[in-house]
Amino acid sequence: MQTVAEIGPRLGVAPTCAALGVARASYYRGLKPQVELPPRPTPARALEPEERQAVIEVLHAPRFVDLAPAEVYATLLDEGRYLCSERTMYRVLAEHQEVRERRDQCRHPRYAAPELLATRPNQLWSWDITKLLGPTKWTYFYLYVLLDVFSRYVVGWMAAHRELARLAERLIAESCERQGIERGQLTVHADRGAAMTSKPVALLLADLGVTKTHSRPHVSNDNPFSESQFKTMKYRPDFPEQFGSVEHVRSYGGDFFPWYNTEHHHVGLGLFTPHDVHYGLAAVKRARRAEVLATAFTRHPDRFPHGRPQPQALPTAVWINPPAKFTEAAPSEITMTQESRKIAIVDPGASFEAVLGVDSPENPNLMHEALRTLTACEHGVGPAHVEKAMTQESRWVTIVDPGASCEADLDADRLEAQNLTPEDQYMAAVQ
Repeated sequence: MQTVAEIGPRLGVAPTCAALGVARASYYRGLKPQVELPPRPTPARALEPEERQAVIEVLHAPRFVDLAPAEVYATLLDEGRYLCSERTMYRVLAEHQEVRERRDQCRHPRYAAPELLATRPNQLWSWDITKLLGPTKWTYFYLYVLLDVFSRYVVGWMAAHRELARLAERLIAESCERQGIERGQLTVHADRGAAMTSKPVALLLADLGVTKTHSRPHVSNDNPFSESQFKTMKYRPDFPEQFGSVEHVRSYGGDFFPWYNTEHHHVGLGLFTPHDVHYGLAAVKRARRAEVLATAFTRHPDRFPHGRPQPQALPTAVWINPPAKFTEAAPSEITMTQESRKIAIVDPGASFEAVLGVDSPENPNLMHEALRTLTACEHGVGPAHVEKAMTQESRWVTIVDPGASCEADLDADRLEAQNLTPEDQYMAAVQ
């Protein structure tokens, strides 16, 4: 900027800025006096410094230091304590530079996908197998997990040395027996791995009366709940980088899955545990949370600008790839081609325009004239019926409007009695 200020008056500001690669707006902005903005006032609903310090101390407590603010918020509510909202916890952590993106996220494009719906537990399960790194390079152990999609409850899991269809068959059979699954009640969804598409598993599911579905090839998003559950497990602070033996895997799973089912407050379940939702205990806990929030609102109503807070709602329906919303075609999208000469105008009161095909050589203007004549009508046609008028080639022009009326009503019997030509019948109908 100093160079532009020294050379600009002699050579010109624009050429100098262009030669130095400096924007002229930046140079002129620097010539203006800098106005110091007043500090932003503290909102009236903000926490006091002592309260913010109490929040950060709770977040730094040994039992909360490795948990997300959502977990801390839900745990404190269950204990009858309310310090602040979950968003305020993030703000306090951001002030201490303790919030950041921990990993890169891979985004996949959207494709047409299988659509599955669960409205209650034990209606839709998903299952998958993940590889766990062993003690040496190229050695792995295999973890089989069956998950209830509606409640996220792990209904069965198993650790093994290999990925085998007979092991998956045994896990599914025991899980169905333990959950009391009846014929025609359950759908099991999986990807297209070797064990998932194997004949023994398919025959077992057929014997049990269980419907099976599969993801599209190479699309992990079609089995999102199992993949998300594996991600929760592998991003735990105590997840080992390597497992020494299959017994080590089973020991870790014996600690992790009870925690996941009974202690993990799931964001997709309104911050309730899978066990609460799977066995119908979440409604009672939600009522208790509502009482805690009501007490907090009574103490400091000014901190809740949107009124009395309510706990998050319980899920009522869970989809794997929900269907796209159906959108009806607009009236202006209805067209007539040269192969189909029948026109439907849904609302003549709003518009009489129609997109016509190529005019026939023998009658290039008759239909255009007919539409211009109909446009002159102040309303539409008959109240709840369809009026038809013939063109020169006995091609029908149909106007549909059940809500409008028009004085130019067609009396077919009277016109036919007069032995008029089709053209004369049409012009008599619209005059």
